[in-house]
Amino acid sequence: MGSILGIIITLCMVFGGYIIAGGKMEIIIHSLPYEIMIIGGAAVGAFFVGNSFGVIKQAGGDIMKALTGPKWKRSDYQDLLCLMYELLRVAKESPVQAEAHIENPEESSIFSRYPKIAKDHEAADIICDTIRSILMNFDNPHQVEDLLEKQLEALHEESMHGGHALQTMADALPALGIVAAVLGVIKTMASIDKPPEVLGQMIGGALVGTFLGVFLAYSLVGPLAAKIMAVHEEEQRFYQLIRETIVAHLQMHSPQMCVEVARRNIPSHDRPKFNEIEEALKALKKDAA
Repeated sequence: MGSILGIIITLCMVFGGYIIAGGKMEIIIHSLPYEIMIIGGAAVGAFFVGNSFGVIKQAGGDIMKALTGPKWKRSDYQDLLCLMYELLRVAKESPVQAEAHIENPEESSIFSRYPKIAKDHEAADIICDTIRSILMNFDNPHQVEDLLEKQLEALHEESMHGGHALQTMADALPALGIVAAVLGVIKTMASIDKPPEVLGQMIGGALVGTFLGVFLAYSLVGPLAAKIMAVHEEEQRFYQLIRETIVAHLQMHSPQMCVEVARRNIPSHDRPKFNEIEEALKALKKDAA
């Protein structure tokens, strides 16, 4: 919602200020379709040339994500803490029973209580793979933390491909605007015998290309790429909590303490209160009894 509001404000302020200052929209409106075709077509074509189909598809999804915000909400952080508590409690009390949950998370009674997390392949893989390693006596906290760190780094790098590709497009747009402007000047020079009024309109139309390239780069595509990368950074914190919880478990803390360690690392605007987690864990204990 904030991104859409920002775009509306930018358009209103830029073109509203231009009109108030006495600018004529007829020249821009007349030139806009052709300039967008040249600049936008060249930008999209270069985008397809420079990126794989997977990155192109990812960038499309990332644009929607920038408009809707991170997929993990405050309630999801609480669900993750509860899920980790249940899994670590079972792993401590009965490794065999824990193995059944991580080998088939789709059929697990624990995972089924948290469907959004269970459907997220990255989260489910990180949880299951790491706990599986622990059950195989791979219990050195430093080794497990190193493995998790490398896995999270790879996941983070992959998630950034779409944002980086859009930022590259934003960097190229001003130059593509100059290309469109030069073409407009060439067209104007070919009509040098026209009256000054006509030549003025043609030169103004050519300059629309320069304006459009800079405007799109710094007011739309660039900020959109930055928002995409910020959203992925925030989503990455969700996966970081899994690492915090499991490392605390390997340091021989109780499941409840592991959850508290992770809770304190949640961003403040999404962090559940201590009493909320305590009540949720009490409810889980009561159901397990």
